[in-house]
Amino acid sequence: MRCLAFLLCACLLAGLTSPASAAERSPNFVFILVDDLGWTDLGCFGSSFYETPNVDKLANSGVRFTNAYAACQVCSPTRASIMTGRYPTRTGITDYIGAAQPDKWNRKTPLLPAPYETKLALDEVTIAEALKQKGYATFFAGKWHLGSEEYFPEHQGFDVNQGGIDRGGPYGGKKYFSPYGNPRLKDGPDGEHLPDRLATETVKFMEAHKDEPFLAYLSFYSVHTPLMSREDLKQKYEEKKKTLKHGEIWGQEGARKVRLVQEHAIYAGMVEAMDQAVGKVLDGIDSLGLADNTIVMFMSDNGGLSTSEGHPTSNLPLRGGKGWIYEGGIREPMIVRWPSVTKADTVSEQYVSSVDFFPTILEMAGVELPQQVTLDGMSFAPVLKGQTIDRGAIYWHYPHYGNQGGSPTAAVREGDWKLIEFYEDGRLELYNLANDPGESNNLAEKKPELASKMHAQLKAWRQETGAKMPTPRAAN
Repeated sequence: MRCLAFLLCACLLAGLTSPASAAERSPNFVFILVDDLGWTDLGCFGSSFYETPNVDKLANSGVRFTNAYAACQVCSPTRASIMTGRYPTRTGITDYIGAAQPDKWNRKTPLLPAPYETKLALDEVTIAEALKQKGYATFFAGKWHLGSEEYFPEHQGFDVNQGGIDRGGPYGGKKYFSPYGNPRLKDGPDGEHLPDRLATETVKFMEAHKDEPFLAYLSFYSVHTPLMSREDLKQKYEEKKKTLKHGEIWGQEGARKVRLVQEHAIYAGMVEAMDQAVGKVLDGIDSLGLADNTIVMFMSDNGGLSTSEGHPTSNLPLRGGKGWIYEGGIREPMIVRWPSVTKADTVSEQYVSSVDFFPTILEMAGVELPQQVTLDGMSFAPVLKGQTIDRGAIYWHYPHYGNQGGSPTAAVREGDWKLIEFYEDGRLELYNLANDPGESNNLAEKKPELASKMHAQLKAWRQETGAKMPTPRAAN
């Protein structure tokens, strides 16, 4: 009898300490961030040249946001905004880390760019640190670009870091192919492809932590330069390119030529390789039995590269691209799948910002943030449930000169209206994005009261968030 009682107690204790069921557990999060992916670079967002069946499948199973924005037109500021839920003006990271500071500025420009922070401060609360409060295991793979070694992911709340360093691209070794020359990613077999390797590491992490809630943050180096593709995919798109019929390939954006047609074979191969890696992660979620309790989010950090550095993609019908405040530089392809909540194959026109991920994820996970932390984002969880939200205004401040031709600018969007301020000459441009997503009809002179009201709103926001401004250059 004593032996039987012992066995019964053991069984009860095992039941009490066994992994929680999916219904009882906090949801898992798989956050996928692609570098430099343009708004129309996916099949589900309108591309007829690039093939992305796996991301398209994800879109068909969740919500596709057509008015999703990066907090900046270049990478590091947006990445910090996702990590913290705070605008670049608050984190101080307003340009890509590595850009010349004003005391090193040697370009002949009317303004000196503002100074910016070169790391994500350790006292910022990251999404990984917030989720760890509730027992989440945390994983980061891929591009970090938020500071030097003491500010790497493992010091910002991530238990595991596979490849996250200070570089803005895969610039070591053979770049997109092993050996990688990355101090946070062991080399694989010679010729191993980086996006596939990052997906493999993500699946390994999910398998190791399938019995506890986790955050897997997969931050691709793809499709950032250098423009390098697997040879088989390059050949595939070289052949596909021969079948295209199109008009003029090049247009003009300011002093820069801008690509008008998606037909770059190497870039297309990079996009498809990224898509295949996403497919590996999605298959891993399914094969591990995690699909019913894993929220998947997909986003890009800035617009597609259309005016510089090989001009590999087109963002039409949007204007401009990476480095520009126009929609092509800041509007991103965004997809969210929340099992048992989002309806399959849904499209939302709700405008949202990358600062909104942080409060949304916290709401989904049931995590409260310390009161002393100031968030700029608003949860879009109600939108995922089929409801509407009054998002209010979203803002941008880029007091720098981009490598892609953009100049120091700021912008605000509220409702259908977007106002842009150009810091060099104070020029204002006002667009109704519902009628004119390509920003071809400046209405600032026709609607001066609205322009003035939105400009005052923008200036007040800059003051409230402590935005640093570019300064006039001293005459030689």
